Amino acid sequence: MLNSQPSVPEIIIPDELLPPKELRLSVGGSFKAIGTEFFRYFIEIAGLQPDEAVLDVGCGVGRMAVPLTQYLSDRGSYEGFDIVESGITWCQSVISTRYPNFQFQRADLYNQYYNPTGSEEASNYRFPYSDNHFDFVFLTSVFTHILPDGLENYLKEIYRVLKPGGRTLVTAFLLNEKSLSCLESGLSTLELPEIFENYRLADKRFPESAVAYEERFFVALAEQGGLRVNSPLYYGSWCGREDFLSVQDILLMGKP
Repeated sequence: MLNSQPSVPEIIIPDELLPPKELRLSVGGSFKAIGTEFFRYFIEIAGLQPDEAVLDVGCGVGRMAVPLTQYLSDRGSYEGFDIVESGITWCQSVISTRYPNFQFQRADLYNQYYNPTGSEEASNYRFPYSDNHFDFVFLTSVFTHILPDGLENYLKEIYRVLKPGGRTLVTAFLLNEKSLSCLESGLSTLELPEIFENYRLADKRFPESAVAYEERFFVALAEQGGLRVNSPLYYGSWCGREDFLSVQDILLMGKP
């Protein structure tokens, strides 16, 4: 349960902002349901305001952007980047043409699945935005597909582009006493048989398919990068726990 939730406005997503079926299927899950679910978290957990500057890291085909078109004011702004060209092209041609304060760009990052010819590694990538630019940065289903060097770099980049007092909401698979117990009991929907120091993989042949991090390691990296991790964390159902908020674990962090 969320405590002291701000009021979440009811939004209606116009049909013209729905991507073609093949693009929606490429990201998995329900486009509308997941987008509106996280829109609620952005307000209830992170306190997103309509006039703030927002960055969506790994924006895909605009699943999170579309609900925000119905919420951010003309004084607010949205930037998103992703590695899949078809998704970015659709977002630019459909969303940006209707909402000029929503901008998208492609990052030529290597990914074994989505961009195997990518020219840059996540561990070295510098977000294409100035320092202290955004009020709110979010990453959904990014840290579940990124290895430790990339995770460390992205956390530092989030800190760099956030304004002082800014917030970031991220999702992850966190390994702690409860999730490890669930894994050992066979309750998890995700098998993580490949064990390394501080993290586990679903398949070491395809390491970016699914990555879970020890919670203490994740929090320590964030704090070393300058971020403050808010309490409580919002744990997910992925490991088979009975009490959960979403599927993945959710952390809210801030730049002091």
